[in-house]
Amino acid sequence: MTSEALAHAEALIASIGDFPEPGVLFRDISPLLADAAALRTVVDAVVEPFAGTFDVVAGIEARGFMLAGAVAIAAGVGMAPIRKAGKLPRPAASVSYALEYGTAEIEMSGDLEAGTCVLLVDDILATGGTLRAGQHLLDELGLQLAGTAVLMELVDLRGREVCGPVHSVFRV
Repeated sequence: MTSEALAHAEALIASIGDFPEPGVLFRDISPLLADAAALRTVVDAVVEPFAGTFDVVAGIEARGFMLAGAVAIAAGVGMAPIRKAGKLPRPAASVSYALEYGTAEIEMSGDLEAGTCVLLVDDILATGGTLRAGQHLLDELGLQLAGTAVLMELVDLRGREVCGPVHSVFRV
């Protein structure tokens, strides 16, 4: 992957003001996902530092699913969803956490064997609450965290301080 390819991918991410509520600047990755070359570039950038170190990719609902599925296919491994509360028929663990504009709860099923190495993936690192909750879920289920990766980190929100080391493709 070249710096030009990464720059092209980053340029496709749209910033939408006052969504989902006033004062929030939403980063829309839909245009990037629709561009095959850009999507491949960012998927490769997510996988690269963790190649060969994980058995499964866990993706956080909802946009993290899209990225995690592509990462799992590229790495030749499976994908496990981390869902919003009430969306799984057999949740094994759940964690509540604070968002930058509210609160939420996520759940994960117990389908993975304890000790499985998992790469945790989401689209955006903002305040770190969602990723930290995902890390807690993996720990609660006895899974090993191979690493945490995001497409974009919003540096000013200092989420890394909450969730620890994170590989970010883009830092803004």
